[in-house]
Amino acid sequence: MAERRKKHDGTSAASTGNTPTRPAASGSPIAPYMAVGLSTVVYGIGRRAHIVENLKIIEHAIHASMSVVSINMPVKLIALAEGALTGFTDEAFDIPHEIAARELFIDIPGPETEWLGRLAKQYRTHLIVQCKARWPEVMADRYFNTLFIIGPDGMVVHKAAKNMVWCREHSCTPHDVYDRWVEVFGDSLEAFYPVYRSSELGNVGAICCSDGEYPEAVRALAFNGAEVVYRPSEAVPMTASSYPGGGGWMVQNRGHAQFNSVYMLCPNVGPVFLHPQMKHPYDISGGNSHIVDYLGNVISYSASSYNSVVAAIIDVEALRQFRTMNLNSNWLKDLRTEIFRKMYEEPIHPKNLFLGEPLDHARADEVYRANIGRLIKRGIFTPPAHTFPGPAYAAMDDTPPAEAWERAKGLWEGWGEE
Repeated sequence: MAERRKKHDGTSAASTGNTPTRPAASGSPIAPYMAVGLSTVVYGIGRRAHIVENLKIIEHAIHASMSVVSINMPVKLIALAEGALTGFTDEAFDIPHEIAARELFIDIPGPETEWLGRLAKQYRTHLIVQCKARWPEVMADRYFNTLFIIGPDGMVVHKAAKNMVWCREHSCTPHDVYDRWVEVFGDSLEAFYPVYRSSELGNVGAICCSDGEYPEAVRALAFNGAEVVYRPSEAVPMTASSYPGGGGWMVQNRGHAQFNSVYMLCPNVGPVFLHPQMKHPYDISGGNSHIVDYLGNVISYSASSYNSVVAAIIDVEALRQFRTMNLNSNWLKDLRTEIFRKMYEEPIHPKNLFLGEPLDHARADEVYRANIGRLIKRGIFTPPAHTFPGPAYAAMDDTPPAEAWERAKGLWEGWGEE
């Protein structure tokens, strides 16, 4: 079995099955601590060097939030929103995947993690971050929507890949290169839903945006020991489908917390300048950052996403007592696993799609429509009496995506250059 990712103490763990080996006892108690989620205004990048403009905004936000929040309790975890470093240029401009991998996104570790690591060291805290990044150990010219943790020593201590993406996201997922991913990391639960184990934070798992549309994602992390789950960002209409705020995104996160007895840490992305020629940013997320406790209660909430903060106390020891004392609402203990297995035996979404040429938006639409047809054929979906055309990707013009991106780069001309 291939060597696994690094654990929090810097040693390597080898996967030997679907359940990784864990210590028999949890050791010393974990003191309650403050977790912070930051929403920051974002500039979409035209090349990797532009990330520094967003890092400056993030640094100011960290300094400002720490100046007030750390007075209440020690801050041990600061979480950034999805898109905070790069925006969503690849998705908005339908940039061919390999071009975006080469021109826009990061290596981990790299200059961006060094910048953030300096702040983690200054405040003796962990930072949990999302950024699209290359994984050269898996495959060249591919980027993954990546969740990573930087420890108080400034070093990257954990890395995971987003497993589920929406139809307008170009990111490669482990399932898109499934055979290669298993060759490198194995096929254990840890290979797809790794958990960072820390004597300061407890056990932390990470998903991102669309991952959380599927109850299996947080359940997988919970089965792998997660106690705190990071799920950054969601967009309108999902965040604006109810009053007073949060929409389906908050409903999902409260459900994830309640069903799995975990804390959910959910900062949303701030208003986005799609490119620097925009006079005003556009609030694609609708705000509504929140933190949810293991009972499903919202314990911190911000309606605004404009350079704002949510903060709440995480009490891992209380969660552990709840999980081990309760005979009613710590649901994992009751799961009759045998009766659910058949649901997942037959595939729905095809694997290994990115071992060949990565998909653009139009071809991705075809894949998702085929998935719907597959469910109808199996009798899972009942078709309506009359069918109408569904949504389809509409390009700005007939220019091939690579040529369109070359032309669009002019929007960044002269920006971010000192």
